[in-house]
Amino acid sequence: MSDIDLLLKNGEVVTPWGIQSLDIAVKDGRITALGKFKGAAAREVFDAAHLHVLPGVIDSQVHFREPGATHKEDLETGGRAAVLGGVTAVFEMPNTDPPTTNAEALADKLARARGRMHCNHAFYVGATPENAEALAALEMLEGCAGVKMFMGSSTGSLLVADDEHVARVLRSGRRRMAVHAEDEARLKDRKALAIKGDPRTHPVWRDAEAALRASQRLIALARVAGRLVHVLHVSTAEEMAFLGANKDLATIETTVNHLTLVAPDCYERLGTYAQMNPPVRDARHREAIWDAIRNGTVDVIGSDHAPHTREEKDKVYPATPSGMPGVQTLVPVMLDHVNKGRLTLERFADLTAHGPQRVFGLMGKGRIAIGYDADFTLIDLKAEREIKNDWIASRCAWTPFDGMQVKGWPKATIIAGRVIMREDAIIEEGAVGRPLRFQSTLTSA
Repeated sequence: MSDIDLLLKNGEVVTPWGIQSLDIAVKDGRITALGKFKGAAAREVFDAAHLHVLPGVIDSQVHFREPGATHKEDLETGGRAAVLGGVTAVFEMPNTDPPTTNAEALADKLARARGRMHCNHAFYVGATPENAEALAALEMLEGCAGVKMFMGSSTGSLLVADDEHVARVLRSGRRRMAVHAEDEARLKDRKALAIKGDPRTHPVWRDAEAALRASQRLIALARVAGRLVHVLHVSTAEEMAFLGANKDLATIETTVNHLTLVAPDCYERLGTYAQMNPPVRDARHREAIWDAIRNGTVDVIGSDHAPHTREEKDKVYPATPSGMPGVQTLVPVMLDHVNKGRLTLERFADLTAHGPQRVFGLMGKGRIAIGYDADFTLIDLKAEREIKNDWIASRCAWTPFDGMQVKGWPKATIIAGRVIMREDAIIEEGAVGRPLRFQSTLTSA
């Protein structure tokens, strides 16, 4: 072998056919060979002894707040947090200010990301009643992750609450659509159940029925429209059962938070710092989500990274914003679950790499195989660490997992064959992130 840019040696590699002791040869940002290459010369050699090499982790739900709320995050700090946590690519959400609802706003985000984001990226276009007919063209633009529809719990124009407008949005376009499914009418009716100063009432107000009703309405309308949907942050036992019976149309995401935190404990410990939409719920729902991980119902795990400042979170509930940071802690928290026997390392790779590739039709991502992009997350399954606020690179500078002892830690992040992060330090400061490519947009190129 000759002319290798990067030779990744001695690692335990998580391939589509199992965990293998392999070396990986990289040229021009892609995997060119897998095997054992004694004496092979390369411009750079990375000794991955005692480490596992995963396909690059993809976080398909983050809110990086730029433009409009850069006091709590921006594309540079969010991307920095991602690669420090072993994440190689993110899908960023449209509820910025202004919202990403037209071609100009999407182009602005791509321009802001250029040369500033350390990880690869794509941006959702937000659905509104006003832009419904334009979505079919917008979803085909370069760098677009697809369309995101909020059926409940959004700000400004990013709310598509009634069946008439949901149906219009579903009819406009053909890519799989991401959906926040909470029933807005029920949320309005139950708002008085959110007791001032008591965040424990958050899942009482935004109850499981609100989530289930929205998912049921969504699937019924999607069947009429013939549209594939991706239901985000599924948080209830009933939704998992319902959506699991409709997998011909629906794929399912759950989050690290809903797998790890549990009510009422999280609200008693963290107060409004545990507040998110849909809420973290009780142990019955958490166990149902784990069952759905184990039986294959869930397709993707995301972080729903949604940072807010301490000043904002320290207001009196319910006058407090929902959301927590999570892109940097996704890998270590989930590796701790792996070590506790709740899922295998192969299933973790399926949920964070293979799954996003399948669901969204990503090109060149999601697996370690010849011809795929050389994006890797290197982990030490035996490393024992404490997650601390001072490790968090997000501008908000806190995590709900502060003080959590975990076993399993990201040791390096490699993107396109370039080592971006190693041993908790970014060593490639020239931001290398590029827009992600999608199979479904090839015809519009």
